Amino acid sequence: MAKNFKDLTEQEILALAITLEEEDGRIYGEFAQGLKNAYPATAKMLADMQTEESGHRASLIEVYRARFGEHIPLIRRQDVKGFVSRPAFWLVRPLGPKAVRSAIEQMEEETGRFYHLAMERTTDACTRKLLGDLAEAEAKHTAAAGTIEEQHLTRDVRESEEIAQRRAFVLQYVQPGLVGLMDGSVSTLAPVFAAAFATKSSKDALLVGLAASIGAGISMAFAEALSDDGELTGRGNPITRGLVTGVMTTAGGIGHTLPYLISDFYTATEVAVFVVAIELATISWIRHHYMETPVFRAALQVVLGGVLVFLTGILIGKS
Repeated sequence: MAKNFKDLTEQEILALAITLEEEDGRIYGEFAQGLKNAYPATAKMLADMQTEESGHRASLIEVYRARFGEHIPLIRRQDVKGFVSRPAFWLVRPLGPKAVRSAIEQMEEETGRFYHLAMERTTDACTRKLLGDLAEAEAKHTAAAGTIEEQHLTRDVRESEEIAQRRAFVLQYVQPGLVGLMDGSVSTLAPVFAAAFATKSSKDALLVGLAASIGAGISMAFAEALSDDGELTGRGNPITRGLVTGVMTTAGGIGHTLPYLISDFYTATEVAVFVVAIELATISWIRHHYMETPVFRAALQVVLGGVLVFLTGILIGKS
């Protein structure tokens, strides 16, 4: 059973503070370890913060020994009501510096709030002073981190880290999503419009489109997930890539299939053609924005390919 904070003794409060400082320091160490290869400057900043937390813990142990002796009872954050559960996000790979900084801000806020409450529950003057100093240190931790950033994260380093983070995002999410969107949008054009013009039936076109889109999505998801494990290429978790690719493939085909929910064949086809134009424009924009493909070249490649497949479907359907 978790214990209420108001029921803790001063000895237990100090023991809990020691545990919290050790946990925070080790989390900073995990962050530093996770970022040291891709973001060495940020990792250095986190290592400095870990050192600072170790100093806080040493000060707390010194005061505890002076008052209560050598034995420090094991009291953890989960043993006391009111602490927010922390998911083990520091074990997730790859780590990003922005997510790490956000997590640190939350940690500092919670620890600072604990020290303020602990100071109110303590009567010993020496202990109160130390807790007050630590609360002030936590309040200034963000500013201290900013100072460390100024020392270690120069403008050039920040730019290089942002480039690395953008590259990882493109490799792990944008690229597999774009492959899926292109495949779903373009490869399903021929069967959908071939079925539509062959049968002149919205229902038949809808069924063919759903089958083609979902089937292509499943196929592309497995193909991407099994292509590589992401270790050497830096493309991230294969399951995540597979899901992204599969979902976007299905979405690409479903887009111009759903208009055939309209019972009137000709109206449905007009709407479907309009949706195809939007899909091809979206793909061109993504290629230009994330892949840095020139606008004209991106539009020409995507639109030309899409139009050829589209006309192929119509010609086959009318034959």
